[in-house]
Amino acid sequence: MVALVSTVAYLGLEARSVEVQCQIAPGLPAFRVVGLPDKAVGESRERVHSALAALGLALPPKRITVNLSPADLPKEGSHYDLPIALALLAAMGVVDLESIAEYVAVGELALDGRVIASPGVLLAALHASGIEKGLICPAAQGAEARWASGVEIVAAPDLISLLNHLKGALRLPVPEPGEVEQPPRRADLKQVKGQETAKRALEIAAAGGHNLLMIGPPGAGKSLMASCLPGILPELTPAEALETSLVASVAGLLEEGRISRARPFRSPHHSASMAALTGGGLRVRPGEVSLAHLGVLFLDELPEFQRAVLDSLRQPLETGEVTVARANAHVTFPARVQLIAAMNPCRCGHLGDPALGCSRAPRCAGDYQSKVSGPLLDRIDLHVEVDPVSAADLALPPPAEGSDAVAARVAAARRVQTARLDGSGRRTNAELEGDLLEQYATPDEPGRKLLAQAAEAMRLSARGYTRMLRVARTIADLAGAETIGRVHVAEALSYRRIAPRA
Repeated sequence: MVALVSTVAYLGLEARSVEVQCQIAPGLPAFRVVGLPDKAVGESRERVHSALAALGLALPPKRITVNLSPADLPKEGSHYDLPIALALLAAMGVVDLESIAEYVAVGELALDGRVIASPGVLLAALHASGIEKGLICPAAQGAEARWASGVEIVAAPDLISLLNHLKGALRLPVPEPGEVEQPPRRADLKQVKGQETAKRALEIAAAGGHNLLMIGPPGAGKSLMASCLPGILPELTPAEALETSLVASVAGLLEEGRISRARPFRSPHHSASMAALTGGGLRVRPGEVSLAHLGVLFLDELPEFQRAVLDSLRQPLETGEVTVARANAHVTFPARVQLIAAMNPCRCGHLGDPALGCSRAPRCAGDYQSKVSGPLLDRIDLHVEVDPVSAADLALPPPAEGSDAVAARVAAARRVQTARLDGSGRRTNAELEGDLLEQYATPDEPGRKLLAQAAEAMRLSARGYTRMLRVARTIADLAGAETIGRVHVAEALSYRRIAPRA
């Protein structure tokens, strides 16, 4: 007899069905797991053996073969422990096959029989719901799995409780969905003294989902303004919150099933590797650009990142997804992010200041800024110079307008875009392209003439020209204008600088 238990394999945000087949046959005692298992799956033999021993069960002195089908699909992770144990128990006659046939099982086993949390349970729950099966998962992740509607969740704290539940001797409690986290307190724009141009650019970036680069000396407030951005962005919709939670679940970052409506804000250190930023590793995991999906990716000290690492962001910024290629699989993660970057004008940071600037100016500025490639700069919609803040500026009273007032204008502009793009699969002006760009972002005649003249004088690329139209559309939305006028195009062009050649 062959015992069968359903589980899943994770490929990015896709869960694929895997059938765990267990056979106990006459022969020399052995316990083998086949079907392209990685080291973590191969080691499940020892965990399963110890967990059964903790229940007082001994493996039969026969040949035990566990096959993970399909055999050509790589199997990675510790979540195969529980389905392997259930298949083995069914083959031994301890568990009735019919009682587990309608479930998908995931979870790691401790040596004492406890069922431990493993990444990706929310994704497994959605998969189980799609194939009309229930889900057996660790008790610690029952709240996370419960966010998938229309699926029966069996959240087991340990193997013995699960067996008693399946036999009807014990009824495990039905888990409740995890809490919706309140947005954390963020920095307020009232903390920023001066910098009106930069704050205006930040508002435009928030309203249209545009990428923004701030260039200025140390201590001018670039990082502070970037930290204010989440406070003026609208909350995630329920569908968007589920998208971001799926990425967090696969990465193992969804604690106690709590889902947040706040937009992600990721700020990796400039020593981050390419795998850390875009995803990858021995066991492919989402990188920072995917963990910031539908939120903000803030790169401080932009030229200090390795150039190859920065250039790896060029494709995700354009397509909204990142694909990690391996010899045996291609894994795709979503990466629709808003890039906010900050940098000093030169190595010393005081370019143009005769008292503080170094003796290598202006050559040092060219060498420093050339570390960021032209194609990457071309993908950044707004470039703004941040002026140094004087002691007199710091002595001024706080600005009258804070994040709440700016957030209200941003929300109004976002509502206009949502209504305009309804049914198109797009969310913001930053995603306008093709017919949508032609339909909604075509300026009036004076605006078209100005943009054509500027494109020639500034030698804008086709990408740069398109991005200027998107920014102008956002400026018009903030002003409540139906048509993009010359004044909107002029302001959009003021935030564009000629990028150095790569």
